[in-house]
Amino acid sequence: MLEAAMTARRALGHLNDPELLRSQPYIDGQWLESKSATGVADPATGDEIAHVGDCDVQMLDKAINAAENAFKTWRALLAGERGKIILSWAGLIRRHARDLATILTAEQGKPLAESEAEILYGVGFIEWFAAEGERAYGETIPSHKPASRLFVSMQPVGVSAAVTPWNFPSAMIARKAAAALAAGCPVIVKPAVETPLSALALAELAHRAGFPRGVLQVLTGEPKLLTDGLLADERVRAFSFTGSTEVGRLLLTKAAATVKKVSMELGGHAPFIVFDDADLDEAVEGCVGAKFTTSGQDCLAANRIYVQDGIYEVFVKRLQCRVEALRVGQGFEVGIDIGPMTKTSVVEKCRLHIEDAINKGARLLVGEIPDPALGNFVAPTLLADVTHEMLVSLEETFGPVAPVLRFTSEEEVRAGANASEMGLAAYVYTRDLNRAMRLSDTLEYGMVGINTASFTGAPIPFGGWKQSGLGREGSRHGLQEFMELKYVCFGGLAA
Repeated sequence: MLEAAMTARRALGHLNDPELLRSQPYIDGQWLESKSATGVADPATGDEIAHVGDCDVQMLDKAINAAENAFKTWRALLAGERGKIILSWAGLIRRHARDLATILTAEQGKPLAESEAEILYGVGFIEWFAAEGERAYGETIPSHKPASRLFVSMQPVGVSAAVTPWNFPSAMIARKAAAALAAGCPVIVKPAVETPLSALALAELAHRAGFPRGVLQVLTGEPKLLTDGLLADERVRAFSFTGSTEVGRLLLTKAAATVKKVSMELGGHAPFIVFDDADLDEAVEGCVGAKFTTSGQDCLAANRIYVQDGIYEVFVKRLQCRVEALRVGQGFEVGIDIGPMTKTSVVEKCRLHIEDAINKGARLLVGEIPDPALGNFVAPTLLADVTHEMLVSLEETFGPVAPVLRFTSEEEVRAGANASEMGLAAYVYTRDLNRAMRLSDTLEYGMVGINTASFTGAPIPFGGWKQSGLGREGSRHGLQEFMELKYVCFGGLAA
């Protein structure tokens, strides 16, 4: 067990397998030296814990060449043969889950228990897609032409790129890469510059699992150079991105130049709706989970908490007690619920949202305005009597700030919840089955949780409506993001 209050630097020195701590890009089955390097900081202290090599244009081209060459042999393998290699990778990740969680907490900051949960969550996708690759079914179409047979097959799209975020630096790689690999596509991963160590550790285990050279690669370094290069290259046929809607719009424009197959999981602004008839205990616990997991740095985080008039005050009081009990600290401390924000920009946005809400009449029940002297730490914050005119209601906060809004009717809350350009996830707590069905139909969100804050996983199609993204991850639909339909007509067949 890691000691309480152990620093990130010291924790990385206590890995059971030090070879997992890599600092070079992984290209064509090799760890390549770079001419420059970028520092990786512990978000809890600001101390540098590693220097990771930067890829240049030549290394990027080498990676794409390697992936293009690998595509011929990787797609030719039977789906079951690819699945065995993918499962071997999953097994190694499970075996080294503790070390991988330590690396994740060191660079991202989330509590160690959450990092371990993320590792296992990611493994679930790898194992699921290893099997799903054998179920990329085609179809036979009743012919509209005499003496003909019509067939449709699913085929891998080709070299794929995955640009992953800093809030889930392991699971998002697993979810994207496993689907691409199972489909028969080599994948080039470009992790966030804040959290490259988790990606490189996964690449080390992929190497040990026996992936052929060029099938899975990790590029580190300057984000714009690498992302623009992947988007501009015609050899890269599919592009998967998780990040902000603002960045997603820019990348989508660039992807249009080569008409890539694009999937994007973008921003969220999730409404959490609690009706008078809800089970209060379940709703409060669900709200804490939906808001404060990953210290609020989650696209699924409840960002607008709507509570109906009849239970508003009692709900707020119970939620206040739970928020007051949350502990803030460095991710390696025992019993910590809220770690540091990974980026200072998140701290600044939390500060702006809290100040704006207070100035416009919200009650600050728990927490405080973030103090620059505390670095990247933001206290879990509860704001009551929030209105739609406040920034915290208009924008995704992406931090541990819980704003509570009062509503009267179902029609009112539906209109408020849908009044957003985002449409990723929504939560509804009610015992009224008819109401639950109505809202699940009419809320403009790609995913709706009814009386639960936990609904993601490998079998479900993860993704949003409107400006929360394109396509889906997980499920059979996630596999199809890396495949193309091919129609074949056999003519001239004997009667």
